[in-house]
Amino acid sequence: MNLKVAICGATGLIGRHLGAEIRSLGGTLVPIGRKDLQQGLHHLMGCLESVDVVVNLAGAPILGRWTPRRKQDILSSRIQTTRLLVVAINKMERAPSVFISSSAVGIYNNIDVHDEFSSQFANDFLSDVCQYWEQEAFKLDALRVRLAVFRFGVVLSSKNGALKHMLLPFRLGLGGVIGSGKQMFPWIHVTDVVNALVWAMRTPEVKGIYNAVSPQIVDNQTFAMTLGEVLNRPVVFSIPLWLLHLIFGEGAGILVEGQQVIPHRLLADGFRFSFPALEQALSNILKKSG
Repeated sequence: MNLKVAICGATGLIGRHLGAEIRSLGGTLVPIGRKDLQQGLHHLMGCLESVDVVVNLAGAPILGRWTPRRKQDILSSRIQTTRLLVVAINKMERAPSVFISSSAVGIYNNIDVHDEFSSQFANDFLSDVCQYWEQEAFKLDALRVRLAVFRFGVVLSSKNGALKHMLLPFRLGLGGVIGSGKQMFPWIHVTDVVNALVWAMRTPEVKGIYNAVSPQIVDNQTFAMTLGEVLNRPVVFSIPLWLLHLIFGEGAGILVEGQQVIPHRLLADGFRFSFPALEQALSNILKKSG
């Protein structure tokens, strides 16, 4: 892999795994940190000089209580970072050849089944964030730079993210289904995320929107029961919705609601999942975590 890849958000869950993969393939990694974004457009353009690919993974964590300040951080960390990167790339005489930007399946409503051609978006804060986020990415000069936008589901890894927080209570036999458990749980193994991003860098035909989720559609109850089976622990509890709303307020929406999403374009364009089935994915992750 003879590519020089700049990652904005290189210290996050996906960024750390992607950076390690780029190095293992012989590529060169250029981390773009918060200080680089704060030092102005000229400095950022210098950071991106001679870079082949820019991957934008930056954004404040979603999970938590959404105070007005927290909501502003969630929005601005995505909008302003994407805007800065796009303006810098558009102004460069020798621009990177590929820009890969992030979004989330939270853009969709929780009623319909969604592929990348769906326009049935939710009417809530998270969907608005995703729509504004993508609008900034699509201001890229598409005649000079190839753009791919990945709408991520829940990325499964034992190192960080949602699964890490679930493991202790489930290992203690205290894990449970959230509410009725009927809400959908769009998920993807972190290895498939990394492989999809590298595939997008290397495949000239890859452009536009892609749903980064597993082909296996499951609901929250199926996810919880499968995790319990892999850990050989009972799943007998149900976490009441009122408790989650009490703890997280409006932010509980990402736990109590879910989208039914399929990775139509990944499959149609030739990407092959290493972990398309949930039990296989969880077994692999938990084996590595010990």
